[in-house]
Amino acid sequence: MLIRAHDSALVVIDMQERLVPAMQAPARTIRNTRLLLHAASKTGVPALLSEQYPQGLGHTVPEIRKAAGDSAILPKMHFSCMEDATFAETFRALDRRQAVLTGMEAHICVVQTAASLVEDGFDVFVVSDATASRTIESEQACIARLNAAGVSIVTTEMVIFEWLGQAGTEVFKSMLPLIK
Repeated sequence: MLIRAHDSALVVIDMQERLVPAMQAPARTIRNTRLLLHAASKTGVPALLSEQYPQGLGHTVPEIRKAAGDSAILPKMHFSCMEDATFAETFRALDRRQAVLTGMEAHICVVQTAASLVEDGFDVFVVSDATASRTIESEQACIARLNAAGVSIVTTEMVIFEWLGQAGTEVFKSMLPLIK
């Protein structure tokens, strides 16, 4: 199944000041999430961001906050974004059937959010090169578990090119230098 811009929403999970430094490959995760946020903006895909217990873990890192523009950043206490009533209501109000997930930590908040979305009947795509955990083993376990549960494991470029759908458009031309 293709990821369609008109059907999907981008969910950026807990890319916060005190989490980022402890992750495997944080620079890759930030770079790819920024790229996805930019592509989402260009293709009309709404984005939502979450912050797990921001009083303790800090706020979304500035690079992501800036790339998110005016997208909502919602605090939460549940590990699954969809278990938080405000987040779930805001997500459902977008009226999209596909969820593209990025963020931290892959094996905790990303996996639980993905599982909740699957339970609720959404098509879920986890961007493997835009998610991170503290250990590679946790990242690998997350991907294996999600894949077994029917979640599509994708990469940043897969998402962007599926949102774009075709070459030669003005949006494609504006994105191309960022992808190369």
